[in-house]
Amino acid sequence: MDGAGGDYVFCVSNSESKWQRECVLVVEDEPSISDNLSFGLKREGFGSVVVTTGIEALEQLRENRFALVVLDVGLPDTTGFEVCKQIRTFSEVPIIFLTARNEEIDRILGLEIGGDDYVCKPFSVRELVARVRVILKRGRGEAASGEASASDGVFGPFVLDTDRYRIVLEGSSLNLTRYEYRMLKVFLERQGRVLTREQLMYQVWEEPEASGERTVDAHVKSLRAKLREVSPSCEYIQTHRGIGYSMVY
Repeated sequence: MDGAGGDYVFCVSNSESKWQRECVLVVEDEPSISDNLSFGLKREGFGSVVVTTGIEALEQLRENRFALVVLDVGLPDTTGFEVCKQIRTFSEVPIIFLTARNEEIDRILGLEIGGDDYVCKPFSVRELVARVRVILKRGRGEAASGEASASDGVFGPFVLDTDRYRIVLEGSSLNLTRYEYRMLKVFLERQGRVLTREQLMYQVWEEPEASGERTVDAHVKSLRAKLREVSPSCEYIQTHRGIGYSMVY
């Protein structure tokens, strides 16, 4: 066990148990990229495990605890998008997509299915590690902010519970991605106010400059769908054309 400073996670597998620094799962089949990324993470105090296929990634995540996943979109056996969908059925671990594809529609899709960030190749290892730090720091801050109470308040039919990082609607816990949770939290706390897309970007995303209006619209669309699953007759999020959105209940 390394007793130096830093944050630790307990990783448990079928064959061994060990303490290590915050560990990142790197899912990348190009050795030159995974080697450089592992070196960069180690230099900044992170542990890393490298796998090359989607099947290996899912096995690792089911057997061990990781702080974050760097997930290549183009894998030998499947796509990173499909792996992300499967991960989200059992884990809310933060995911950064890594890809050579730079189309906006791909970035929107990655974020809509549960990704937290999107980095295009070629990339700076230092920048990617900085993004890892930002996401993990934000996650720790949100966890700490929920320590004061188990439930932060009742907003009409909604219950906001930051201690458990969830929002309940009419007694049903919503299955929200990280950004859907943040967006709905903003809407609830500003009920009745019209929020522009720019305001939502700056209040929900860590790097709003890297996001766009279509990203906001995509998340609103997916959030609406999840609200309708619980409450089909209610349209809680209202569109104000040319301006933005508001929450009513």
